[in-house]
Amino acid sequence: MSSDEVLTQAEIESLLASVGKGKPAEAPRDVSSAPAASSPPPPPVRIPREKIITYDFKRPERVGKEQMRSLQTLHEGFSRNFAAGLSAMLRCMVEVKLTSVDQLTYSEFVFSLDNPTCFNLIRAEPLEGHFILDINPTILYPMIDRLLGGGREPTPITRRPLSEIERRLVGRITSLFLEELKRAWENVLPLELSVVRVESNPQLVQIVPPNEVIVLVSFELALGEVRGMANLCIPYNSIEPIANKLSANSWASYGKRQVSPDAAERIGRALRTSTVQLVVQLARTTITTQDLIGLRVGDIITTKKDIHTPLLVRVQGIPKFLARPGIFKGHKAICIEDVISDPAQVTGE
Repeated sequence: MSSDEVLTQAEIESLLASVGKGKPAEAPRDVSSAPAASSPPPPPVRIPREKIITYDFKRPERVGKEQMRSLQTLHEGFSRNFAAGLSAMLRCMVEVKLTSVDQLTYSEFVFSLDNPTCFNLIRAEPLEGHFILDINPTILYPMIDRLLGGGREPTPITRRPLSEIERRLVGRITSLFLEELKRAWENVLPLELSVVRVESNPQLVQIVPPNEVIVLVSFELALGEVRGMANLCIPYNSIEPIANKLSANSWASYGKRQVSPDAAERIGRALRTSTVQLVVQLARTTITTQDLIGLRVGDIITTKKDIHTPLLVRVQGIPKFLARPGIFKGHKAICIEDVISDPAQVTGE
């Protein structure tokens, strides 16, 4: 546009309107050279926005995903070994299952616990700071009951602090826990674990500031029909110096570790005194429901089993021996004649 050209009032108002709406102003055109009809402006180009992820400053993710996976796999192996040792100690089947490995603040961990509880402060040398082992009373008191010779019947849940005698009994459980935990960590770092003190109120113990990040390893323990939680709290500032060792290769050899002769002998001694169910099957037959209802004292039930055929002896429901009946010192007895090598081929008579 030359200097002698002048914009009309309509063109000036159009330019001002475009600027007010936030649209880029176009350069004035020569009205005389402009075509009669202009094409519509092209649609604006949409720039895709990146996905926005909410970041919670109260729960910072300080432990990397690789380290979290390593901790999870490491403690999965630990849970299996701890379950075996605890079953031998209590002389009954105990299941230990790793439920989660999370990172959260110390205050969130403390306020999520029951009060009273079994709150163990653990020293883990050469690491700085302390670990915490919390065992829920829901599963702790049934285990104490088993250590004192109780049966398999569930006991009422008790909401009270541990007595001095109960703390000594719980010390056997925590010692087993720390022993297996030490073996689980030996490929990462040799640890010397010991219980410093035991508290019933978790809010009375503060090992790190409330907003400090901790790694929470949670286990579910099952003793018959009773279930409860055990939590291992690991402060991040304790494992930060060895974070590079928590790699996939650190725990690879843990699952392949051979059982030491001392551990095998210890488990064997505990299993030798365990009580098992032994059942002698005399014979099997079938009768009608009418005959079953009509049975009276003195009735005789006939079977196809020959008197000279050996009896089947089952141990915990599994066929194990062949025996013959007899009498020993005035009591009914059996004499073992053979050992069943393949229980799967035994059908019973």
